[in-house]
Amino acid sequence: MSRHNSSSSGSSSCLRPIQSSYVCSCGGVAVVRTVKAGPNIGRRFHGCPLWPFGREINDLRFEVLAKDTTIAEMEYEKQLMEEKIKALQLKKENLEEDVKQLKVERSENHMELMKMARIEKYLTKALLFSWVVIAFLLF
Repeated sequence: MSRHNSSSSGSSSCLRPIQSSYVCSCGGVAVVRTVKAGPNIGRRFHGCPLWPFGREINDLRFEVLAKDTTIAEMEYEKQLMEEKIKALQLKKENLEEDVKQLKVERSENHMELMKMARIEKYLTKALLFSWVVIAFLLF
């Protein structure tokens, strides 16, 4: 599939391939440029070697190289991933703080349980002793 200018006039700026490179209608070998703004940011295209100094922007035609468009998309995905990682790290830190707090509460509850078990043991012994004293006084 070759691209070439079907008319002989120089007013058209069609690019035509010559040995794996493109030639602009001005006669110069087209250069590869990268879109720096707009919805096609990061995409690569062939443009006039004289631009912007020898030609008007409306006189240019270019072909977007699709395989290079993934760079901008990957950079955007990377940015999204970094934001997700930051959010997950914050969530992790909050959960770690909650775990520490739950461990402290568990430890306090365990100490309270041990204290109550000791009190129960002393009260059981006191009750048995009182029954023995009452039985001894009655008999």
